[in-house]
Amino acid sequence: MTHGKAIIFSAPSGSGKTSLVRHLIQKIPNLGFSISACTRDKRGRHEVHGKDYYFLSQEQFKKHIDQDDFIEWEEVYAGNFYGTLKEEIQRIWDSGKAVIFDVDVKGGLALKKYFGDQALAIFVKVPSLEVLKTRLSDRGTETEESLSRRIYKAEFESKFEPQFDVTIVNDDFAVSSAEAEKLVEDFLAKKK
Repeated sequence: MTHGKAIIFSAPSGSGKTSLVRHLIQKIPNLGFSISACTRDKRGRHEVHGKDYYFLSQEQFKKHIDQDDFIEWEEVYAGNFYGTLKEEIQRIWDSGKAVIFDVDVKGGLALKKYFGDQALAIFVKVPSLEVLKTRLSDRGTETEESLSRRIYKAEFESKFEPQFDVTIVNDDFAVSSAEAEKLVEDFLAKKK
């Protein structure tokens, strides 16, 4: 695999990492978004196969596992697998861009380990669990049980924050997005 740079955004669900990544892709033209593979259902009509995720059946996903096609993968929630396909990363590097990831915390740490010094691993968090609960509730996609599960998982994932290179507290999006831009631009400007 030809190697380039990798920017990893990880956070508990609802912390705003996806909004930050989308902002960076619009602002920094030499970033290519790594589309993750997953086995979960699409959320509403707005998610598109091959743009937001590669939506695979469990059988397709497991075949990719058996063929060692993933850099990292995991069963994030019971029956819901997520992973990063090696060919996806190569596609982005072949286009001359640095790859940017929007992944959960465990996936982010696996990617950081895989890419080593070629990666910048950024942990995104909210000021408090109350803010996180409000954001997740406002999505309108959570049941009381799934909300409780996500909050519990967020508390657990927060313990891994020190293993990331830097943390962004996503309280004010204008401030957070400017901080993210500077971090990424500085990292991309560094010699390999």
